[in-house]
Amino acid sequence: MIQVIDLHKSFNGQKVLDGANLTIPTGRITVVIGKSGVGKSVLLKHIIGLVKPDRGQILVDGVDIATLRGRSLRDFKKHFAVLFQGGALFDSLNVFENIAFPLREKTSLPEAEIAQRVRLRLEQMHLTSEVETKFPDELSGGMKKRVALARAMIQEPEIILFDEPVTGLDPPMSNTVFHLIRQTHQDSGYTALVVAHDIPEVFTIADQVAMLHRGRIIAQGTPAEIQNHSDPMVQSFIKGEVDFLEG
Repeated sequence: MIQVIDLHKSFNGQKVLDGANLTIPTGRITVVIGKSGVGKSVLLKHIIGLVKPDRGQILVDGVDIATLRGRSLRDFKKHFAVLFQGGALFDSLNVFENIAFPLREKTSLPEAEIAQRVRLRLEQMHLTSEVETKFPDELSGGMKKRVALARAMIQEPEIILFDEPVTGLDPPMSNTVFHLIRQTHQDSGYTALVVAHDIPEVFTIADQVAMLHRGRIIAQGTPAEIQNHSDPMVQSFIKGEVDFLEG
């Protein structure tokens, strides 16, 4: 579904991506790991078309998204949904309105159909109808993530990008969110890219894992292959060794 080819990007003279190559298979969950600040979110923003590369290609179904402009880019983005790191819920809208927002903005569905779809997604996220009228500042961190996931899925996208989906959550709620990602993927079959540094939890949801280090993908394979990888950088990151995290 997605190919990243020789991707380069610098900001203010500082190179963030330095020839990154990545293949994201259709209908699978690909997790990109790496320490904080290594460029995982920058890679994700290239794939959604929010950032243009200095050099390289991002092919989605054979189309180079980096070459699209204006309406062509907007139309292409309809294939995507994003679960942002902070959830990015609208503070002025309640839970129901937040989830319904994409349908109201981008479709002409009747309100009855919109309500049915919203409540189906709430149920899928194990959220009761009482949550519908609450505003984001009335929700726990875990509930915000689940509402954001419900909104990301409301239009049944082909591709969902997850930017550090469990940041700020305690371990039990992190496990819940990862479980919901795996469950919704099994139900819907979307293509997923997850950027995260949560080891070993990400191995429970991934079909394949890729590690980004110093602007390049230095390893890519199944969770088992990455966990047993011979590269000392990969092993150091997985084990959380201080020298690697500080280097």
